[in-house]
Amino acid sequence: MRQVMKSTKRTKKTLPTGTKGKIGRKKSAWSALSSLSSVSVLSSRAAAPVGAYPHARRVGNLIFLSGIGPREPGTDLIPKGIEAEIHSTFRNVKAVLEEAGATWDAIVDIQVFLTDMRRDFPVFNRIYAEYFKNNQPTRTTIEVGALPTPIHIEIKIIAAVGKAEKF
Repeated sequence: MRQVMKSTKRTKKTLPTGTKGKIGRKKSAWSALSSLSSVSVLSSRAAAPVGAYPHARRVGNLIFLSGIGPREPGTDLIPKGIEAEIHSTFRNVKAVLEEAGATWDAIVDIQVFLTDMRRDFPVFNRIYAEYFKNNQPTRTTIEVGALPTPIHIEIKIIAAVGKAEKF
């Protein structure tokens, strides 16, 4: 089941320091962002968030996933072992991406949080390479002291849908 909530909250436009009045004929970045509506996504195909936040939020052609871990949908059971946790986390990410209207190949940035870098990073890197043969997003991997539930991995994603502009 997909739960979608739209928000068209507009923020006050402010000018950068040192500008006097108009920025010019082009829309400012603040103006462009404040005119975008956003959509929150909750997926029944992924474990429920552990707080008051959605699985993802779509703004324009960007999709921002909250931290997604390995808990199993419907039961909140945590798979045994880091390999199983990694595969389960990727399944949950894929489910949320699909609910938000994106595919695995739409991922452009990944932040990975591991609770034991020395033990888990080589395993994560090996499995990561299996999932990202064709798409190679930017990635940051960080060791953290703990995560909100007794899991060993959490991933935060940014995905882009639609055409990419050329530089």
